Order: sequence, then structure tokens, then C-alpha cells
Amino acid sequence: VGNLSISRLCQPEMIITAVNGQLPGPTINVTEGDTVVVHLVNESPYNMTIHWHGVFQRGSQWADGPSMITQCPVGPSGNYTYRFNVSDQEGTLWWHAHISFLRATVYGAIVLNPGAAAPFPAKPDAEHVVLLGEWWNANVVDLERMAFLTGIPARNADAYTINGKPGDLYNCTAANQTEVFRVRRNETHLLRIINAALNTPLFVKVAGHGFTVVAVDASYTTPYATDVVVIAPGQTVDALMVADANATASPGGRFYMAATPYDSAVPSGPPFSQTTATAVVEYVGEADDAVPPVLPARPDYNDTATAHRFWSNLTALVLPGKPTVPLAVDTHMFVTVGLGVSDCQTAQLLCNRSAPPVFSSSMNNASFVAPTAISLLEAHFSNASASVYTRDFPDTPPVVFDYTGDESDNATMQFTTKSTKVKTLRYNETVEMVLQNTRLIAKESHPMHIHGLNFFVLAQGFGNYDEATAAPLFNLVNPQERNTIAVPTGGWAVIRFVANNPGMWYMHCHFEAHIEFGLAMVFEVLDGPTPETSLPPPPADLPRC
Repeated sequence: VGNLSISRLCQPEMIITAVNGQLPGPTINVTEGDTVVVHLVNESPYNMTIHWHGVFQRGSQWADGPSMITQCPVGPSGNYTYRFNVSDQEGTLWWHAHISFLRATVYGAIVLNPGAAAPFPAKPDAEHVVLLGEWWNANVVDLERMAFLTGIPARNADAYTINGKPGDLYNCTAANQTEVFRVRRNETHLLRIINAALNTPLFVKVAGHGFTVVAVDASYTTPYATDVVVIAPGQTVDALMVADANATASPGGRFYMAATPYDSAVPSGPPFSQTTATAVVEYVGEADDAVPPVLPARPDYNDTATAHRFWSNLTALVLPGKPTVPLAVDTHMFVTVGLGVSDCQTAQLLCNRSAPPVFSSSMNNASFVAPTAISLLEAHFSNASASVYTRDFPDTPPVVFDYTGDESDNATMQFTTKSTKVKTLRYNETVEMVLQNTRLIAKESHPMHIHGLNFFVLAQGFGNYDEATAAPLFNLVNPQERNTIAVPTGGWAVIRFVANNPGMWYMHCHFEAHIEFGLAMVFEVLDGPTPETSLPPPPADLPRC
């Protein structure tokens, strides 16, 4: 990980932090069952960690990567070797920096090839990684630091990108700014779509083409036909696309892939870039560079109906030997997720202490603060939790209120306090969690990600969760399995998982602006009865704070 000089949007070259001198970073190709060894050598000027997003890390919990949760960061000129096994997972995951805003440029794909043929309706002739991102004409570390110091969220990105390139629709004519995917007529192509953007869900369309979704978050789905993929930060979608476009629809044999933002905030959220990233799908032997590519019709920025239809219609492809939804529940949790305000923290040196409270975010009114002297996993392993964290993350919010009603958005309800709370679970405990979005500051679709585990999505909807009407609608047969769910804006989602992985597992919003201000918590999963179900000792080269 080091400095890379790069230019985007026809701006002068700037220095970014990148892996192996490229943006995005290299794709890691593995076969199910492989052991992966990655040597991180930090030649950047910043502290660094890498998270292997969606990898379970069973037996390798120290390699998960989030800064101050499972490890202290690797300092400049330092190094650390990540070692983990990839078992019982197939499809597409990804890796990214898990410190500051550095995942804006430190990210890449993980392709988990199956040991046998994948259960797709058609065998792909080729496949492509489609990494969606955001680009700032600025130093993202400085942006993050100023946001923390002031308590004011950082500004929006200047552009969206596909494989690190913004495409043709920005006011820039520089060469090599548009990704090209070459196809041959009637071939089936597998698109491994990953949303690596910091703060923006995206609609993805290809002019003249449809998709068949076959997996999400490295979990197979019942094949789902759609003309649009909707993908929140942290999520992955595997989609088959047949190169069968009507030749008369584009005489030049070139079609735009377009990625546009989904702005879910109601009544309004922070400013966002109302622009479109593009790549080109080009037919070999038919392409004519003199003819402009065809642009697809794009959803409105606030098209919640399209987003919800996509996210709620997905179901799992039930396969022999694969996990099924647990029917008995040990622990029920009702967790509000949303925005709010809090007092300035001591370290927020530029915070206006004479003004009203500053922006914050929380789960069940607990706004998470990571420790600074020792990681949570080290404190857990050493039985040294005192003064590091408390085991009192609440199963329910402190007060019951009209979570999505406008009248609830008042100064009293918005206020939250800072803490480092975890929820302790027994090994193999089954948890059902209602994730309830709130109206505080704004309703918004929050992409909630859990480390070390997958969960089943039993149901989702809008308004305040009502168990009497929702429970009969639970999908207990083939619910989609994910590691990141976009909770409907002004709505709720019910997830269920088995805590079958000992360790400290971060659960947080995958909007970097929100995790920075506390929209997170941690599950402390206790050891099981055998050495194989217990947390191993830390590796000898684990970084120290």
C-alpha cells in the first residue's frame, strides 16, 4: 500500500493511497477451500488495515481487519500478514481499507470460484469484475479528519466510477477514463458487481440488455430477471448478461453501462453528485467508434419503489448441504438505526461548543466510539474489558416512540450519547433482529453490514415495524442470505443469524459518513465447547497500538 500519482476528471495529477500502484487494487482469485496469505506492506503515510468483506474468518478472527475492533492498525513502514481460509463460500466478495476514508481508493475484488460447476441457469462464456466507486478531487484522509474535528459530515464525491474510471458523461475528454467490456454476440457474461462507494447506493443498467441475478454477497439466489441492479455500499451482485442486444438499437455496436445514485433520504439528505458513471459494452466485430454508445433510461434519483422491488424480491437458491434459516430463536432484538446529534467529544477540537449539538448517529441511541489503546478483540481475549468496553448494548431502544413519524424529529429524541457497548452472545445462539429506521434528522436507507457472519432476511417493509402483521409474512423457506442489507428508508428489516463464530464482530452502517459518527455496535461471541469452536491466540506479528 503506497502513494500513486493519478489524474481524474481532467484535474492535475494528485497523490492517492492505492495497492500495488493501481486503482482499483488487484483482484484476489481463490477456489473454495483455499487458504489465502496476503502480505500487507505499508508504504503509505497513513495507518492501514484491510478488511476481507464477507469472509467468515472462522479460525482466523484476527485477520478480519477493522481498525481497533480486531486489530490495531499497521503504521507507516510497518507490515502484517493476513492468513485466512475461504471455506463454504462461493461467488463475489471484496476487500477494502477499514480505517478513515481510505477505502475510497484502497479496495478490490475477491472472486471465490466454486470447486464444482456453479448452479447457474446458463454457463458463462466470460466474466467481468465491475467495481463501483466514488472519486474526490481531494485528499480523503483530510476530508475525514476535518469531518471528525468539526462534527460536520464531509462533502459529497465529485464523481462515481466503474473500475476506477468515471466515464464519458463528465466534463472531461481525457483518454483512458472509460472502462470497456468487450463481448461477442450471444455470449453469456457473468458480471461481478461490487459497490465500493463510500456513501452512495447505485442503480446499474446496460442499454439494450437485461440481467439475471444469480447471487448476492457470495450466496446463490433463485435466478431473478431484471433490467436494473440496485446495490448499496458493501453489497455484491452476481448477474448474468446475454449479449443479445438488437443490432438496430445501436448501429455502432456499443452500449453504455450506467451507474447512477439512489438518494433515499426523506425529506432530504446531504448534497450528492447528480451525475452518471459510464462504461462501454462493446460488441467485438460490430463496434464503430464513430457512433456514440446508446445510453439506457435511468431511474430517478429517489426511485425508492424500484430499489425496494429489487431488494425485496430476491430469494435464496436452496441447495443440499447449505445453511437454512434457523426456526428457533434464542434472543430477540429490536434495534433502531438512524441519525441524531450529540455533544462535542473532547478530541473534536474544531467543534463549535457554543452552538447546538453536532451531527451523530446511533443504534438504539448508543453512538459507538472505538477504543484507542487496545483493540476490542485483544481486550476480549485477555479478559481485559474493564475501561475498554461494556456488555450492555440494549436489546431495545430506551424509549418506544413513533419511529418514522415527523413529530418524533425533535431535539430530545435526536440526542444520543457516545459509548463502546457490545452485545454478548453464547456460541451457537440464534438471534433475530428487527432493524428499524428512524425519522430523526431524516429517513434513509442504511446499508447495515455484519462481520464474521451471514444473516437471513426474513422480511422488510415501510413504516413502524408491527410484529402482528409482519411475522405471518416471514420467509422461512428460502430467504435471501446476505452480509449487508439496505434497510428500507423509513422502514424496517428482520434478519436472523446463528452466532457460530467466536470473536468480536463489528456491525455497522456501510455509509462511511455514518460509521464515522457512531452508527455501529459489536457482537461479542463467546467460545464454543471445543478448540475448533474457540478463539485462537493472536498471531505473533499482530500489530501493536
